[in-house]
Amino acid sequence: MAGPLSSLKVLDFSTLLPGPFGTLILADLGADVLRVESPTRPDMVRMLPPMDQGISAVHGYLNRSKRSLALDLKRQEAVQVVHRLVQDYDIVVEQFRPGVMERLGVGYEALRAVNPRLIYCSITGYGQDGPYRDRAGHDLNYLAIAGVTSYNGRQGSGPAPMALQAADIAGGSCHAVMAILAAVIHRQQTGEGQHIDISMTDAAFSLHALTAPQALIGGDDPQLERTQLNGGSFYDCYETRDGRWFSVAGLEPQFFVQFCQAIGRPHLAGKGLAMAPEIVAELKAEIREAMKEKDFAEWQAIFTAVDACVEPVLSVSEAAQHPQLEARGMVVEVPAGDGVQRQVASPFKFSKTPPSYRFAGGQPGAHSEAVLAEAGFDEAAIEALRKSGAVL
Repeated sequence: MAGPLSSLKVLDFSTLLPGPFGTLILADLGADVLRVESPTRPDMVRMLPPMDQGISAVHGYLNRSKRSLALDLKRQEAVQVVHRLVQDYDIVVEQFRPGVMERLGVGYEALRAVNPRLIYCSITGYGQDGPYRDRAGHDLNYLAIAGVTSYNGRQGSGPAPMALQAADIAGGSCHAVMAILAAVIHRQQTGEGQHIDISMTDAAFSLHALTAPQALIGGDDPQLERTQLNGGSFYDCYETRDGRWFSVAGLEPQFFVQFCQAIGRPHLAGKGLAMAPEIVAELKAEIREAMKEKDFAEWQAIFTAVDACVEPVLSVSEAAQHPQLEARGMVVEVPAGDGVQRQVASPFKFSKTPPSYRFAGGQPGAHSEAVLAEAGFDEAAIEALRKSGAVL
């Protein structure tokens, strides 16, 4: 069954994580995503271990269901191929620094001249304008400038990197997908395409849902371990006797009461909403002491039977085997070469148009000939493109 986005055709010029994760979402939901890759400058993700049948498992996941066309955009013949493709593939995703696509002859204005309905999404660290538009950066830098890193970490050790790439994925990937789909709706209503400018720093800044109002209106900036959700309350992780951890998050009084009873400290129930540092310190010290009285498995048995918003801190491998994630089908087997590859599934659940997984990401240019033939190039033209070095 075709996915909900099966009418969309996307040219994906992106590499690394933000763009590819965004187009993975689109591909899982049925969009025809064609990766345009350089034959001379491979995506660094292709080199990340482990390798599965000669292909990086990370690449296989991020680029599943996407076909690959290897073009050397420094050759005019390759640029002409893009101009022909964009007549049909009317959504473009790119992740170069501002101006690079223009210099290659495949910028928004050049491609809009070919197809006025084009939706062209540019994902960058800082955006298409502003004093930082040409500055290099990574996820940690974007989160730092956006104010996120300032209250992520511990007072004793200072700000810390996040485990997940929040600016890249929550900022770049997810906001790009939302913007593209909004632009598709706009085009359906007006016939107009447009250029979308996604800054991962902007998007990260917009994620201060509970803290920006206090800072912007009251001048109260969040500090390390001083908000209710960053360690400034009992809402935190606690170690067991055998060195494992549990997350304790029952902020609501009815949940905290159950937690306190479960750990044998019912007298703590009235302190759950405390934010005074001295009271929080005493409360957390008692919780730490209680949690170290039993091993992980013992607490697991206790809290499985208690609805108190307390859950074990699992490794990725353990999470994949958790009964809830198993029931939701969050690990799937995707065709890959002569076998299959275990991958994280799409989190979207549709009653009529479920996600599909056609194949894992493969070799660069694996679909070049088929794609060019579909675009109207005959055998002689395809061979000429190969001989010129424009196509791999």
